[in-house]
Amino acid sequence: MKTRSNYWQILPYLRPQQQTIAKALACTLAFTVFWPIIAWLIGQTAKFIGEGDLKGFAQIAGLSAVIFLIRGTVQYGQDTLMAKAALTIALNIRKQVYTHLQQLNLSYFETSKTGDLSYRLTEDIDRIGEVINKFFHQFVPCILQLIVVLGYMIYLNWQLTLAALIIAPVMAILIGWFGERLLTYSRRSQDRISDLSAMLTEVFSGIRLVKAFAAEEYEIARFVQEAEQNRRAKYLAERVKALQFVIVGFLEAMSILLLFFLGGWQISQGNLTATAFISYVAGVALLIDPIAITTSNYSEFKQGEASCDRIFELLQIQPSVVEKPGAIELLPVNGKVEYRNVTFSYQPEKSVIQNLNLLVHPGEMIALVGPSGAGKTTLVNLLPRFYELQAGEILIDDINIQNVTLGSLRRQIGIVPQETILFSGSIAQNIAFGQAYYEMKDVEAAAKIANAHQFISQFPDGYQTWVGERGVNLSGGQRQRIAIARAVLLNPRILILDEATSALDSESEALVQEALERLMRERTVFIIAHRLATVRRAERILVVEGGKIVESGTHEELLEKGDRYARFYAQQFS
Repeated sequence: MKTRSNYWQILPYLRPQQQTIAKALACTLAFTVFWPIIAWLIGQTAKFIGEGDLKGFAQIAGLSAVIFLIRGTVQYGQDTLMAKAALTIALNIRKQVYTHLQQLNLSYFETSKTGDLSYRLTEDIDRIGEVINKFFHQFVPCILQLIVVLGYMIYLNWQLTLAALIIAPVMAILIGWFGERLLTYSRRSQDRISDLSAMLTEVFSGIRLVKAFAAEEYEIARFVQEAEQNRRAKYLAERVKALQFVIVGFLEAMSILLLFFLGGWQISQGNLTATAFISYVAGVALLIDPIAITTSNYSEFKQGEASCDRIFELLQIQPSVVEKPGAIELLPVNGKVEYRNVTFSYQPEKSVIQNLNLLVHPGEMIALVGPSGAGKTTLVNLLPRFYELQAGEILIDDINIQNVTLGSLRRQIGIVPQETILFSGSIAQNIAFGQAYYEMKDVEAAAKIANAHQFISQFPDGYQTWVGERGVNLSGGQRQRIAIARAVLLNPRILILDEATSALDSESEALVQEALERLMRERTVFIIAHRLATVRRAERILVVEGGKIVESGTHEELLEKGDRYARFYAQQFS
């Protein structure tokens, strides 16, 4: 059970902004000093008007103009300085959360909702920034205003002020109770909107499938159901807020009525002058807004606490694949790869790879075949350390990959996946993905090797042609050749091809296959394929079943053996 608010975890983010916050608070203090002066001015103005003293009124009016000008100046300083600090803090939190997410393992993203993560990085962090801004920009000034105005009221008549404050503890208890209810409902609401965001991300990413299956009505029904659940959760929170304002507003009204009754009684007893009472009432009027704003802020702070919980929940997740202290940089390798007694499982009770041994020589082309779920993709995903081994070790050029930095390891390995991922940006940026600085001549050279230069040159903007989200503006073959060009530019010594031609037509496949032949020269290559025609020229074919290598040999050797590979071949090409 949580006993401490996650707001305390924001304190380290406040320290770098402490000078800006201190300046804002100095402006706030200066701004606060003017509140009792304003109450005094109102009393004096009423006095001069009542006496018909125009000269005195003119003097008060001139003084008021100077005071409001100075007050406006320090208010501007307070508002701008605090907005600057709050936005910078939100930016720093957002950068840290995003950086932390980038360090998490592939397995985390395979089970997380993309829409939920996007919502946390945007809406939840924005809400935290708003809370910080309102705390210093509204909450602290309002509390100070309450203190100084109440002090002035006590100065005028302490008995009247004491009587008016009798109801304050009741209001404090009620506000606290409403705040806890709001925190509960806000958590539910934000979880619901995250689910809705995740669903929208999934649907828009797979809109082609939705259209293909005429599933529009089905998706609309799902959306309506999620949206309705979100509406209900938000409505509960809004209903609590509305009830809070009604009850607190009623208590405020009763306090004011009591105040006027007691004020009239004090005047009748000669303990208070009419001018002082007008000034006192002005002070009471100056308390109404800070009380309302403080009440509203407390409600918003409780809602923001739910966002804070969700953000720091992400930061508490630790990656399972981490660099060892003192990990070394892996220098350019020859490409020798060795798996020694490797065991891996996604779930403790079920191994996907079992005590596997494999030695691949530099420049050797290895093909992995076998049924779906046999462990082929898992086997190659262990090489760049996307997952952590349960037992055994993997070596590149006789160096254990657990002893090198992740960045230097992964820069030695190029991957051309089955589903090519392109990002919004130019074609050149996608080819040079991950490289902050690159030469266009190198990008063009890589594209030529990948058979991509010709179709890129036909676009009006050439290499600066904008690629739509996930590369929807390009054909499958074009996307695949850009992915190959990306691998060429990286110039890795080890290459992983995961069903790189499985979804292409024959013409595109021929172009991609030709590009792959160029890419694979003098590299250590792992090919994963269900289509055996793509692996015939591999120097060694490994048949994988149940996380084990059950056959190994050339295409001809395995056909002659007449066992598993031969059956695969017969089933596909009979």
